[in-house]
Amino acid sequence: MSERGALRVRLDQLVREIAKFGLVGGLGLLVNMAVFNLVRHTTELPVVRASLLATVVAIAFNYVGFRYFTYRDRDKGGRTRELTLFLLFSLVGLVIENGVLYAATYGFGWDSPLQNNFFKFFGIGVATLFRFWSYRTWVFRTLPVHEAVPPAESFLEQRRHEPGRAAEPVAPSR
Repeated sequence: MSERGALRVRLDQLVREIAKFGLVGGLGLLVNMAVFNLVRHTTELPVVRASLLATVVAIAFNYVGFRYFTYRDRDKGGRTRELTLFLLFSLVGLVIENGVLYAATYGFGWDSPLQNNFFKFFGIGVATLFRFWSYRTWVFRTLPVHEAVPPAESFLEQRRHEPGRAAEPVAPSR
């Protein structure tokens, strides 16, 4: 496969991965926002606590989606390691997501339902960039790719240029 063809295959794989990640993430976003608004409007929990609860529910939902849909073809060898790293990076994402909401609500006093939802959504967006990078890099790692067998021409070319080896005549082309 040419270098350009290999690049095309890798780009196609990345686009599919982003689409699957986006689908699971989009559904997780709906779960997160629905739980957030349900808790916010039916309980007396403060806005950031309601958001934390919603984020935890969405993290559980997303793990199932990522493991069994987005990254189902990835290494499944170390589930304990995978789940530990997933939870660790999800915790960092939780801090990013809810840190944005906390700063907007308590730092700037933007505390209307519309502002809460906007900054919750914005925080999810910022945290998603971190999560995509960390999940694909550390949690759901790709299986090792076996190197392809070099074509016969490259083997013959190497043999022709070995030191101390007489050059073999090249057959005339027709």
